[in-house]
Amino acid sequence: MVTEFRLPELGENIESADIVKIFVSPGDHIEVDQPILEIETDKATLEVPSTVSGTITALHVNENDSVEVGQLILTVEPAENPSAAATAESPQPEAPPSPNTEETPKAPAPSQQPASSPPANIPQQAPQTIEFYLPELGENVVSGDVVGVLVQVGDKVEVDQPVLEIETDKATLEVPSPASGVVKSLHIQEGETVHVGQLLLVMESLNIPEDTAEPAPGFVPPPPAESKKPSVPVYEPPQPEKVIYPKPPELPVERKSSGFDPTRKLAPAAPSTRGFARKLGVDINKVPGTGPGGRISILDVQNYVKQMSKKFEALKESGGPLPGVAMEPLPDFTKWGEIRREAMNNVRKKTASHLSYAWTTIPHVTNHDKADITQVEKLRKKYGERAKAAGGKLTMTAILLKIVASALKAFPKVNASLDMEHHEIIYKAYYHIGVAVDTERGLLVPVIKNVDQKSIIELAVELTELSQKARDRKLSLDEMQGGTFSISNLGGIGGTYFTPIVNPPEVAILGVSRATIEPVFVEGDFQPRLMMPLSLSYDHRLIDGADAARFLRWIVEALEQPFLLALEG
Repeated sequence: MVTEFRLPELGENIESADIVKIFVSPGDHIEVDQPILEIETDKATLEVPSTVSGTITALHVNENDSVEVGQLILTVEPAENPSAAATAESPQPEAPPSPNTEETPKAPAPSQQPASSPPANIPQQAPQTIEFYLPELGENVVSGDVVGVLVQVGDKVEVDQPVLEIETDKATLEVPSPASGVVKSLHIQEGETVHVGQLLLVMESLNIPEDTAEPAPGFVPPPPAESKKPSVPVYEPPQPEKVIYPKPPELPVERKSSGFDPTRKLAPAAPSTRGFARKLGVDINKVPGTGPGGRISILDVQNYVKQMSKKFEALKESGGPLPGVAMEPLPDFTKWGEIRREAMNNVRKKTASHLSYAWTTIPHVTNHDKADITQVEKLRKKYGERAKAAGGKLTMTAILLKIVASALKAFPKVNASLDMEHHEIIYKAYYHIGVAVDTERGLLVPVIKNVDQKSIIELAVELTELSQKARDRKLSLDEMQGGTFSISNLGGIGGTYFTPIVNPPEVAILGVSRATIEPVFVEGDFQPRLMMPLSLSYDHRLIDGADAARFLRWIVEALEQPFLLALEG
């Protein structure tokens, strides 16, 4: 029996890799945990061990192939197990056929028995139904959140009695009933978002405006009795007449673009299915139904969400535009001269897609400031030999790691993440800081864990080790995950200020540029001071400009007065 070995899971959000080297060939005997190939993902290069033992009968991949998780790598012929083979080859007894399978007819379920006669008591006069839709709430207001439902099924309400309380983006207001009657069904609940023209509740009332009376605003009289005559002579119980109050308003064209159109035909779906779609934030009218007559089931809603999620992930991974953003085709560059095309490596592809997603989904703002590092630079040179003796290099980045960790404790919002699905802020009690490293393959960001618990010398040693591992392609997946904040230092290259892109799910990143000697007015005189530009990019959904300015000022003052770091922690 041939055993298949497929590419196993490689890590969180990693679905494919490039094969760098294959260590085995057909005919080789392999054991469990023996390395069989070396692969390169967008985060690391690693060896893949075998999970089976036996003789290789076929290889299904080649070097430089791109393979996906679950793809067939090789097949092996394991050592024979006589007892297992005997068990597998022994015939299994077949279950004898039921002798009465075709002879005994199935009795229909009681619930499936057709009704042969009308009910005993047929009402001679049915009550009339009043459907109440959400009226206009104000100019440019097309929806609101239900704060409170003030009535229940069975309650008797009067004209102008408040039936629910709604909160819009402008105010909180009560919605009064347009008529009197008894509430028969509620179609909304607290916490739900409702749109103008959406059905709120249904009431029953016999108090219908007479033809001679002045009709109530928005009152729609029932259709003439002639239109209700059945087309075929079959029994049909009397149907309640409907009074739609108020009639769903005709929204202006520009406001119909919000996605809700009260005049369109309602999608065929059960109330439970509609409620399920609302909880997922899905427009039920966009879901294709697979039931009879296009009826929509809960499974249809689930499949629709899966399809939309796959489309979104495909766009995000490709680095292309999100839905609604058009991508223009590239021109033919050969019309103007010679060109050369080169395939992106995995790091560059991941960088392109991740940063496109970050820039598209995060509202970026960047604050800039300068720090006088004249004093801290003297200390860095003075104690540099200690870090060198420990195996590291005392750089400004190593010093900033310690300062930033202390700043994050003072400003916990900068060390948080946003959960927009549940509308929550996630505060973290740990301080893992990523440092951008420039490599031949592109930008990699190893993460130094628990920065607040380490000395500057320890941080210098660990930063040196991780930077070298990044350049040697030796970083593990764990060494690149779990960051709560990032630092990108371009001081060794040059420049003044720049706008680094936030690395989600983080909410801020610190950019560092080259320090230069500048004249600074100090104590009544200009003095040459070493000034270092700093740039803080942040997610404006969570961090306000004033908070960002205070955070950046905290870092500046800690650099200018190193004693404050020991004083305030």
